Amino acid sequence: MLDQLKRMAVLATVVEQGSFVAAAKQLRTTTSAVSQQIRALERDMGVTLLHRTTRKLSLTPAGARFHEGCAAMLAAARGAQDGLMQLRDAPEGELRVAAPVGFGRTLGPALLPLLAAHPGLSLHLEVEDGFTDLVALRIDLAIRYGRLPDSSWVAQRLGEKTMALYAAPAYLARRGVPATLAELATHDWLVLHPGTEAVHSYALHNAEDERQVIEVRPRASSNNQLTLQQLCEAGAGLAMLSPSDLDAQASDGRLVPLLPGWRLPALPVYAVTPQRDAQPAKVRHAIEALRTYMGG
Repeated sequence: MLDQLKRMAVLATVVEQGSFVAAAKQLRTTTSAVSQQIRALERDMGVTLLHRTTRKLSLTPAGARFHEGCAAMLAAARGAQDGLMQLRDAPEGELRVAAPVGFGRTLGPALLPLLAAHPGLSLHLEVEDGFTDLVALRIDLAIRYGRLPDSSWVAQRLGEKTMALYAAPAYLARRGVPATLAELATHDWLVLHPGTEAVHSYALHNAEDERQVIEVRPRASSNNQLTLQQLCEAGAGLAMLSPSDLDAQASDGRLVPLLPGWRLPALPVYAVTPQRDAQPAKVRHAIEALRTYMGG
């Protein structure tokens, strides 16, 4: 059947180009190979399809009827190929993105220009801090923070989020402002995604790049960054939060940065996709838009 389909495509090309020579050039083969394909097709069909003269080719009545189907088949194949090339080269269709709640402030500014530039592209967001079933939800691109679990998906680093330590004024009035790293261990900590670990270690650096490790026990935890921030604003304890997410809260005094002389480890941000090679254009462009926005 595959050989027959190939010969039908050759017949359609011969009629389209008007000669065996032109068809051979179009198909990047030899004239004799084209002639052999047509003879084999006529032999298999048991009917003459082309009248051949030294000056021109013409379809027989049976060939004209058969050619209609061959031309339609070739047009359908070209249409399918063109559609695939559009998906590969130009962002279009639905882009399905999964991201943590706290990343929402980045997704909008990063991806809206992409949507504006490509009217054929639409966006669906699955926003939650749990580990979504990416396959079941047909996710094209997932955003993940920190250390990634083992997976068959491919991770590409987009950038990182700077982290700092915050507390609410009410908490600091009640428990005091920590002045040294040693005092941090005595405070109530709010931790994101603690898992089953009872103690958490964090490496901090000062302006001289001296490194110290602190160990803390979480008083409260959540799998949701926004919930953690809200607990911190309510005065439940200290939390590691990203300054880029806290412009309003920091400016109006709801949260106070602590130990500004010490730098917390940045949180790496990854784009996770089903495969690295042969990604559709919508995924490639979205990753580049996110990387550019975060880099800026």
